Amino acid sequence: MDLADLVAPEGIIPSLKAKSKKQALQELATRAAAITGLEQRDIFDTLLQRERLGSTGLGRGIAIPHVKFKALKNIVCLFARLDEPIEFESHDNEPVDLIFLLLAPEHASGDHLKALARISRLVREPATLEQLRNAKDPEVLKSILATPSTSHAA
Repeated sequence: MDLADLVAPEGIIPSLKAKSKKQALQELATRAAAITGLEQRDIFDTLLQRERLGSTGLGRGIAIPHVKFKALKNIVCLFARLDEPIEFESHDNEPVDLIFLLLAPEHASGDHLKALARISRLVREPATLEQLRNAKDPEVLKSILATPSTSHAA
């Protein structure tokens, strides 16, 4: 699965200004609504419900909020680099500065898991994380996101 195929060009945000987890999710929900046609409020509320189950902050400054929607036809991924790291209740208690938002159709469990695994493999590489944190241009970020995985383990 090629992550670059899931990331909409307008879904790459090289400089997201957010002071809190809630504000970051709200900004991402607004952008996701414009891309998917789903209601912004529905996306935001579903993301908040998902975060109440447990933080999607993985550690090392990375979060992967992910939710499913009945009305969605395809998996959509957004990527945001925050201007300033924010508290995200991550497992390592480190603030988050890279967010991958994954929206999937309700029936796409297998593809949803493959997309999560692909993101996990991508962010496992320290050099890739450094590139994501330093690139300023959306096209450069998209090319980094398209980097083939070096490992087949999730």
